Amino acid sequence: MSVDTKNIRNVVLLGHSGSGKTSFIETMLFESGAISRMGNVQNGNTTSDFTSIEQERGNSLFSTLMHVKWRNSKINILDTPGFDDFIGEVVCSLKVADTAIVLVNAAHGVEVGTEIIWEYVEKFHTPSMFVINQMDHEKADFDLSFEQIQSRFGPKAILFQYPYNSGTGFNSIIDALRMTMYVFDTQGGKPKKVDIPESEKARANALHNAIVEAAAENDEGLMDKYFESGNLSEEELSKGLTIALANQQIFPVFCASATKNMGSGRIMGFINDIAPSPAERPEAKLENGKTITCNANGPAVLFIYKTMSEPQVGLVSYFKVYSGKVKAGDDLINLKNNSTERISGVYESNGKVRNTIDFLQAGDIGVTLKLKSSHTNNTLTAKSFTTAIDPIHFPEPRIRTAVVPPSKNDMEKLIKALHQIEEEDPTLILEQSATLKQTILHGQGQLHLDLIKYRIEKVNGVHMDFDKPKIPYRETITKVANESYRHKKQSGGAGQFGEVHMRIEPYYEGMPEPAGLTVKNTDIENLEWGGKLAFYWCVVGGTIDLKYSSAIKKGIMQKMVEGPLTGSNCQDIRVSIYEGKMHAVDSNDMAFMLASIGAFRAAFKNASPQILEPIYDVEITCPDSAMGDIMGDLQTRRAIIMGMDSDGHHQKIKARVPLAELYQYSSKLRSISQGRANFSMKFADYVAVPSDIQQKLIDAHKEEEDESH
Repeated sequence: MSVDTKNIRNVVLLGHSGSGKTSFIETMLFESGAISRMGNVQNGNTTSDFTSIEQERGNSLFSTLMHVKWRNSKINILDTPGFDDFIGEVVCSLKVADTAIVLVNAAHGVEVGTEIIWEYVEKFHTPSMFVINQMDHEKADFDLSFEQIQSRFGPKAILFQYPYNSGTGFNSIIDALRMTMYVFDTQGGKPKKVDIPESEKARANALHNAIVEAAAENDEGLMDKYFESGNLSEEELSKGLTIALANQQIFPVFCASATKNMGSGRIMGFINDIAPSPAERPEAKLENGKTITCNANGPAVLFIYKTMSEPQVGLVSYFKVYSGKVKAGDDLINLKNNSTERISGVYESNGKVRNTIDFLQAGDIGVTLKLKSSHTNNTLTAKSFTTAIDPIHFPEPRIRTAVVPPSKNDMEKLIKALHQIEEEDPTLILEQSATLKQTILHGQGQLHLDLIKYRIEKVNGVHMDFDKPKIPYRETITKVANESYRHKKQSGGAGQFGEVHMRIEPYYEGMPEPAGLTVKNTDIENLEWGGKLAFYWCVVGGTIDLKYSSAIKKGIMQKMVEGPLTGSNCQDIRVSIYEGKMHAVDSNDMAFMLASIGAFRAAFKNASPQILEPIYDVEITCPDSAMGDIMGDLQTRRAIIMGMDSDGHHQKIKARVPLAELYQYSSKLRSISQGRANFSMKFADYVAVPSDIQQKLIDAHKEEEDESH
């Protein structure tokens, strides 16, 4: 049965790995009656972690869609992984959620993963609340966790609840919004409501007043009423809190124990009463900068936020309806490729359990199966609607590895399987590099790539290994050099003859014309790999016909693609052709192309050639305790430290690091920080490699060439 838009609540659970998201959702499902028995992560039988690899590892690796019915609301729940290797699953879930529930482990406080996720929460402007979970842990420290939440996320974090007792005996929560105390029996579930103890009334009253004040601040009428009477009715309080939460003016803080099933029912009640519906959120942005109204009576518009291929099922598409209604049999247009997709069925989802429903309407989230030409980030619409939803902007990859198939026969099958996963997972990029002669996978971390390998081998039956990827070096020159080369070949009949004189020099914008030469034609080419080739025709007196200039340039480009030192691409070079010779019978394009290759190769080696390496800006977020080890490791990687900043109770290190030194850095960083540090990387520039490394690279390339011959 479809639900009215105003009664839909779309929530995403976020948090560092180990904060208890999957267990918390299990209690929500159980308390709402969606499941009859609670599973647990240790036994591998939770509703959310339903794939075999998640059950084997005991961690969430994919986002999962579930839903519960609670009072008036249908609450769609998106569980997300805590490992930053799977940040794409978090980002796509935030795209379609209207409220974020951030779980914090009471024993560990705010961890790096939570801080990273918060950056995306802020980008999406998602209304948010915090749940300090695992209050039954022997080392639970609620006050310290809350202090860290306020320190990192600001004074908008307001206590709505706090534990009356914590640690292994935890069983009571004081609720400052309702001004009551909830006492649970040993099985958890529905608590008894009792009066707040006298010893806690002053604190609870102070917190209640702060909540009422926050609710009144966003509405002039409520503020007047608050000043007049000093309080608000329950209806007025709900109205004010909904506005405050929707506008990110408050971040309510609750407490719970997921494993003991204590606290989830009250939180679902708060979501029902206070969390914004999709219609109360800002209108969704379209690609053209305009917006779309969340209206069940509008044209049908759905956005696919995630796709996944499942064994025995095929392609599963998860989508949010942004406008209108979607039902089985609808023919919708994919605005990316203009194909028509027929919706075979519409389903509600609780993990792997999917139930057919008649239709889904604006604001709701659901599933359909076996779309032919549609994937993540695609918008499907009725014919009357022509603009796509603004796509999800996924983070840049942070790790790369070369893919080695077991045999050439399996390569085609492997590439097909990788392309399929790439369509499902936009944080994975498959590159078949002709320059490096390798197939390279770019991902978010070693765990991410290991998961891809697992899926390829398990689902597609193709074994593959990872190998160290080559580095896309560049070659250039630092001095001017003049060279000539004559190509002459005689073998009966017409021969080949061409002689080329050229000057090569480092190219830069605005450089003066070549000294002592008369420039006839210029051609500045932007090279597809970056940098430029400036080709100048300076031949005076017709010693070479202009008609051979294209062949000469083609020869130079051929050598620029595969440079003389290491076979890497060349860049930022000006070549001036100023003299040469031709033969009336034996000269042709091939002769001049070969002559230009010979002249360029000789000139390049005499122009103080230099190998350039890619340098990346790396930003590392880490706790104070790991900073020394991380800095020490960076020094072994030829890193240049660009700065260090304190960010809350974590440190941020900014460094420039050669790509050649970042191989397996994700695993190393996780090891030296016990998984409490994170990094991002972005291409910065190409710079000259040190002379000793340059010589090693040249020698290695020569050895490789000798072996191949």
